[in-house]
Formats: sequence, C-alpha cells, structure tokens
Amino acid sequence: MQSIPLIKLLYMLIPLSVVGWAYYVWVGKKSEIALATLRMSVQLLVVGYVLTSLFTTHSMLLLTFLVLVMVLSASLIARRNIRHKDWKTFGVILGAITLAGSANLAWVLWIVLDLDNPLEPRFVIPLAGMIYANAMNAISLCAERYEKEKEHGQSHEKARAIAFKSSMMPQINSFLAVGFVSLPGMMTGQILSGIDPLIAVRYQIVVMAMILSSGAMSNMMYLYTLNSRFLAKMTQN
Repeated sequence: MQSIPLIKLLYMLIPLSVVGWAYYVWVGKKSEIALATLRMSVQLLVVGYVLTSLFTTHSMLLLTFLVLVMVLSASLIARRNIRHKDWKTFGVILGAITLAGSANLAWVLWIVLDLDNPLEPRFVIPLAGMIYANAMNAISLCAERYEKEKEHGQSHEKARAIAFKSSMMPQINSFLAVGFVSLPGMMTGQILSGIDPLIAVRYQIVVMAMILSSGAMSNMMYLYTLNSRFLAKMTQN
C-alpha cells in the first residue's frame, strides 16, 4: 500500500482550516477545531508507536491497558454533551459501554471469526476501537436526547422511544446506504491493500452488524439503568 509523505499529509490542514474558520464564525469557538485536530494527531501518533510495540511483543498487560484506556476515554467523551455529568451518570455510561461493547467484541472474536488466538492484538485493538467508539457515539446521542425530552415533560417511555430511535438513526442510515452510496472505511482500506473485494465484503458485514448491535445494546443498558435509578429515587421519596 502506498505510503503518504508528510508534506502531503499536511495538505489536509487546508480544508480543516476552512472548517475551523466557519466553526468560529458561526459557533463562536475559535480553538475547538484546532485543539481537536491537534489532539487527534498526537493520539494517533502515540497509538501508532504503542501498537508497533504491542504487535512485536504481544504483551497481554499492554493489550489490557489499551482496552481499558479505550473504554474509559469513550465513557468520558460520551458524557461530554449531557447536562448531568455526575459520577453516577458516568458509572452508568461506563457500565453500558463496557458490558455491551465487550460482549459484542467477545462474540465476534470467539464465535464469528473463530480465530486460533482470539486475543491477538491485531484483531482485538481495531475491533475494540470500532465497537467502543460507536457505543460512545450512540450513548452520547441517546443521553442528550433523553435529557431534552424529559425536560420537555415527556414520560420515561416516550422519552426512551424518541432517544433510542434518534441514536440509532445514523447506524440504520449506514445500513441502508452501504454499497450503493458509500464504501465504509474498513472495506476501502482492505481493497486498497489488495484484498479480494468479496472477502472485504464479508468482513464489512460483520463490522456493520457489530457496530449496530454494540451501539443499540449500550443504549438499552443505559436507558434501563437510568430508569431503575429514577424509580429508586421515587421510592425513597
């Protein structure tokens, strides 16, 4: 696969600068895009070096540490746009992402792919990253919409239905559009690296199903636990 020279990589700062300018003019936050870009670049560089070491040493300790960092980071980012940022809410988000995401990850590694070594880092890390990142986005959308619906006086059942549907819309749209409208990143990367497109399609089907399931299950656990906490408070009162 062709390597990208550093100077060519820096060219991507031009369209990002346009986005940053529009974001500043319309939203009023002049540094958010720049800081996000810097953080993204640094994080990917660090992960690149860590993964190089991990793929060489196959350290289970380092693998476990990376997965824990993924889960904790995803949970912290997921609560970023909601009003209630207390530690109990963080615990609910962390539990939902960890349990639902890890269950889907284990299912794919041990059952679907049927690998000789399911804990091989080159499989665990990319799949875990996709699962936990998607669960993070799903819960972030779900929690923010649920809060707004409750603030507008909706019952738990109505708020839950609206929040769950809204949070699942991006994944469902992806299911409907994939192939005819878009080629997902993983499939595109495999094709560019020379993999048979029909083999890439099978992996992409697994990834798409895994992404929707992990996001939906995380939301289900979050909404169920949230309602349980709400009922417990009502009972205490």
